[in-house]
Amino acid sequence: MAVTELGRALRRWRDRVPPDAAGLPSGGHRRAAGLRREELALLAGISVDYVTRLEQGRAANPSVQVVEALARALRLSGNERTYLFGLAQLVPPGPDVVPGFITPSVQRLLDRLVDTAVAVSDAAMTLLLANPMYAALMGDPSVLNGFERNAVWRNFTGMQTRVRHTPEERRDFEAGMVAELRAASARYPADRQLHALVAELRTRSERFAELWDAGVVGRLAGSRKTIEHPQAGALTLDCDLLRVEENDLHILVYSAEPGTEAAEKLRLISVLGTQSLVERS
Repeated sequence: MAVTELGRALRRWRDRVPPDAAGLPSGGHRRAAGLRREELALLAGISVDYVTRLEQGRAANPSVQVVEALARALRLSGNERTYLFGLAQLVPPGPDVVPGFITPSVQRLLDRLVDTAVAVSDAAMTLLLANPMYAALMGDPSVLNGFERNAVWRNFTGMQTRVRHTPEERRDFEAGMVAELRAASARYPADRQLHALVAELRTRSERFAELWDAGVVGRLAGSRKTIEHPQAGALTLDCDLLRVEENDLHILVYSAEPGTEAAEKLRLISVLGTQSLVERS
């Protein structure tokens, strides 16, 4: 019964989310006003086949990470999220685990920033949500899986990035990331995923291990970043880090001063990104 109701609930919630509200193209022939299965899968970072099996009752016991991703993609309220966890026979993460819930109020804020590159991460700097403008500027984050979605992991394991740092900027940025991660690990001592991330990073990166063992503590600050875009070239933008203290979320916002060359390049990137999304739909 729980699995059957889980599938029904997912379908109901999927039908009520307009694709344009989720930053997806809404054109073409659609049998329903809501999200297609492949669109929900894209937003949640899971396979279309798994979404289908969940809705049809052929899959049971989704993980906490999958349920949390579905709740975000479906824009569930707090009560609906709790109900979804119950249908999946899971208990919502407690206060000693890094929260990954994006509240409807934060989601509404993101909906209004369609022309601005915005991404939301949790307290451990794991990416939860990125809008299409962010994807156009920084690269499509939907291809990232597991620890790859964590900014600390990407920076210390040498994954490709469009951000260009001077040696001094790199040193300050790395120290800030480790300090932020250490603070998060102190706030959420029971989070096994966070402990596993730190352990893996200590093994994979000598620089991370050096900074971690040095005991740096603090907060990552906003800055100006130079981004090398494959079509638009280099542009330097303000990168502001906004914090939602109640849910311990980080909102990363990239912007340019109006009338500057960087602002013109952002407009070009917006057009290029929109064309790319339409072609893939």
